Amino acid sequence: MDIQKLKEEIIAYSKTIGIDKIGFTTAEPFTELKNRLIRQQELGYQSGFEEPDIEKRTNPALLLKEPQSIISIALAYPAKMKIRVESKKGERRGIFSRASWGLDYHRIIKDRLQKLEEYILTKVPDAHLKSMVDTGELSDRAVAVRAGIGWSGKNCSVITPEFGSYVYIGEMITSLPFEPDNSVEDQCGSCTKCLDACPTGALVQGGQINAQRCISFLTQTKGLIPNEFRDKIGNRVYGCDSCQTACPYNKGKDFHFHGEMEPDPEVAKPLLKPLLSLSNREFKVKFGHVSGAWRGKKPIQRNAMIALAHFKDKTAVPDLIGVLEKDASSVAKGTAAWALGKIGGDQALEALKRAKQSESDSEVLQEIEKGLLLISIERADI
Repeated sequence: MDIQKLKEEIIAYSKTIGIDKIGFTTAEPFTELKNRLIRQQELGYQSGFEEPDIEKRTNPALLLKEPQSIISIALAYPAKMKIRVESKKGERRGIFSRASWGLDYHRIIKDRLQKLEEYILTKVPDAHLKSMVDTGELSDRAVAVRAGIGWSGKNCSVITPEFGSYVYIGEMITSLPFEPDNSVEDQCGSCTKCLDACPTGALVQGGQINAQRCISFLTQTKGLIPNEFRDKIGNRVYGCDSCQTACPYNKGKDFHFHGEMEPDPEVAKPLLKPLLSLSNREFKVKFGHVSGAWRGKKPIQRNAMIALAHFKDKTAVPDLIGVLEKDASSVAKGTAAWALGKIGGDQALEALKRAKQSESDSEVLQEIEKGLLLISIERADI
């Protein structure tokens, strides 16, 4: 078998199935990454969504018998909507981050990797292959960097020379001894724009993130958002792009290569008030195909209430009162109480007073008190 010829054939084939960039690296353990992950764990900076076994995250030999190489792929995604919808008074909108525009990227990347696997097996039927994206054991970013897809930016994203950091990535461990590609030189230099742009200071330093402070992570949690982060979330209902939009290497980058990635503006930038009353079925029909739906409707609804508070949307007060009085979730009721306090007004005040008399959940009662305090502070300032 001519392994170099096979590599060239794979590269050529990848272009025909919608892979925008492909790179090859060894299947050696990721020793430096392992040390960083141990340190992140010690500092409590992990999100909890990662594969918990650091050995599996850094040693391909634990995932495939006698691995020889890893193939990394990247697909560029859009940075701008072709059709825009505007947020206006009485019809305020939230925003999903770009990585949740269009069809769930896990499905897109898995489709490309599956096609690549099938092609390789037509050439080498006895090859051993294992593909993964995001939810797999390996660190997609570490693989992509070592395979020459791009460099690891200070914002902890893989930055490609061609597409900036607006890329989805995935990888395939193989039993084939492909020649590794050269890595890409780090081009961040002394730039700190991403660190400066992070709303919560989650980027501790270049290349190190405290996931517990990251808005993207916070919007995916299921509990009450800690007080210090609520005003920072703005109108984000899922994810955060601040460190990407601030990056000079993303300036002017906007690629529309893949039809399934094109966002429906009513999904990517949804009206906020209707989100509060969606049933599980309605949520699944409208949002089930996007990656931002993976945690279900409750986190999205909680974030929508925070966004309505951000806009101080008085037209949302009846909707928020409905959540406070009728929802079974303490997180939803508590967030609604806080949002009512942020928005203020007589109707919100009366609703909070009623709820204080009837509510028995201590967590919700704390949020009701916060709401009442916010209104009293606002009235004292008038």
